[in-house]
Amino acid sequence: MKKEDLRIVYMGTPDFAVEALRQLVEGGYNVVGVITMPDKPAGRGHKIQYSPVKQYALEQNLPLLQPERLKDEAFVEALREWKADLQIVVAFRMLPEVVWNMPRLGTFNLHASLLPQYRGAAPINWAVINGDTETGITTFFLKHEIDTGEVIQQVRVPIADTDNVEVVHDKLMVLGGKLVLETVDAILNGTVKPIPQEEMAVVGELRPAPKIFKETCRIDWNQSVKKIYDFIRGLSPYPAAWSELITSEKGAPVAVKIFESEKIYESHQLAIGTIVTDGKKFMKVAVPDGFVSILSLQLPGKKRLKIDELLRGYHLEDGCLMK
Repeated sequence: MKKEDLRIVYMGTPDFAVEALRQLVEGGYNVVGVITMPDKPAGRGHKIQYSPVKQYALEQNLPLLQPERLKDEAFVEALREWKADLQIVVAFRMLPEVVWNMPRLGTFNLHASLLPQYRGAAPINWAVINGDTETGITTFFLKHEIDTGEVIQQVRVPIADTDNVEVVHDKLMVLGGKLVLETVDAILNGTVKPIPQEEMAVVGELRPAPKIFKETCRIDWNQSVKKIYDFIRGLSPYPAAWSELITSEKGAPVAVKIFESEKIYESHQLAIGTIVTDGKKFMKVAVPDGFVSILSLQLPGKKRLKIDELLRGYHLEDGCLMK
């Protein structure tokens, strides 16, 4: 079978999922339909916002479905009418068996980690938060348990000490698009030899990648310089690490988002969370084994600023606290 004859249904929602779909379309593959999340109101005006995948599908005049429930009979029947030979899932949601088991060649998923490491919703964030020096992307066939199916292909990607989650996300997104095409070609050519995840060698213990909530993002200043540094870049620029800034004994705490930092290994006798600043160009926070120098942050209702820009307009003195 030629790629033009292979009927592909594509499922995805965020920016990460657009790249593989774009490469399929531009590569001449036969995408017969796209499935994405229902439209949701967003922002202060609560205007209806299309997902990035929907926007791209509309631009390319691709047939589109946006089911509320994936077990809904009307949706399942509409999906069946597309007569897919293969389904591809990238950053979507958990599928019921009636959906993933429908195509004759199966359904495969692109996951942003080296499975079986980092099964879950936020693999890129957790790899950076945990200070990993390597991550990757995996294609695997879907089965009942989430992110546990047999692995088709993997690509390894280094994580630099200066990379934040946005940098790693964008690397994996581009490589992921290429890997999806390679996986489709391998399935077409009959060269796929899937490997059960339990047979794959893993260095160290398996780490999960659970969904990240606001409280997950709060900085614990009792951690080491390295752990806090990795935590900040693992959540930057979104959803962003945060802390409470206390400027005086009676002052109300102000929640600030922190996007960039530097490591300073230096002994001190200060209380954990104490801020040291010249009020002009630098601001650092005392932690057990040194300081975390804050390079950019955001006050509530304001835009993100470099620390010298912030200090020019916001009075801050030595002895303030981060909690």
